[in-house]
Amino acid sequence: MTTTAETRPDQTSAPAPWLPVAAGAVTLVMWASAFVVIRHVAHDVSPGALGSGRLLVAALVVLPLVLRRGWVRPTRREWTLLAVGGVGWFGVYNLALNAGERHVDAGTAAMIIQVGPVIVALLAVPLFGERLHTWLVAGMVVGFAGVAVIARGSSTDADASLLGVVLVVVAAAMYAVGVLTQKVLLRRIPSVQVVFVSFLMGAATCLPFSGDLPSIVADGGAELWWIVYLGVLPTAVAFTTWAYALTHTDAGALSLTTFLVPLIATLIAWLTIDEVPPSLTFVGGALAIVGVLMTRRKPRAYAPAGR
Repeated sequence: MTTTAETRPDQTSAPAPWLPVAAGAVTLVMWASAFVVIRHVAHDVSPGALGSGRLLVAALVVLPLVLRRGWVRPTRREWTLLAVGGVGWFGVYNLALNAGERHVDAGTAAMIIQVGPVIVALLAVPLFGERLHTWLVAGMVVGFAGVAVIARGSSTDADASLLGVVLVVVAAAMYAVGVLTQKVLLRRIPSVQVVFVSFLMGAATCLPFSGDLPSIVADGGAELWWIVYLGVLPTAVAFTTWAYALTHTDAGALSLTTFLVPLIATLIAWLTIDEVPPSLTFVGGALAIVGVLMTRRKPRAYAPAGR
């Protein structure tokens, strides 16, 4: 018979139920706020300076965690994957997103990024041999139809808005590349080390396009502090709180909460910079989310005849 004294240690070792929920909520708000901050400073800071500054700050924040955890020596293949993920997800992603938000609003950018999981599912077919089933194909069609609707709604303002949509789609594709490379790397290398190296490689990718970064640092104005904010909270801290929430909640249910990011970003943009996406963008965003949900459905497995 189990006594109360025997069960008490297990009860106290588990975190309070509200802590993982709070960690997930903090992550979503931080990620959403990043779209708004980028939009706010996009015309004052070059895409390269915004990306490299943000990533260098994030690398400094996580460096103590890397030193504490210890270094795992990557193999040659793992270095290649780190380079692909770091340059693609953190380098090209930031350049494309920062440039794209010069032409589209924060809410629209957050909605387009939601097609990233659709691209992940598409690329996983040739890379990991996953099956191209009916739900996957249908979800990709619906998801990219949503992007087309968003592009249509954005292009009613100016042709430059269409360019912004294309740039953010490129960012979503780079997000997919990063997810797939990390899927392999995290089998052996600690996540904090993968993120740290990716930050540095992404910053190196952005640096050639960061001619205005030294003057921004020297001035010490608002632009610098917005860059520090992006590096500390939506990048370094948000990934940490997300990992904490992921270890204490169901991964599938938690991943679905990321669909709230466009809504939160739109609300923050409306309250802070008085910006609301075109009405057609919401229709396209809904289609993109439906497309992602469709790709996550698995085909029904039929039992052999006569069984």
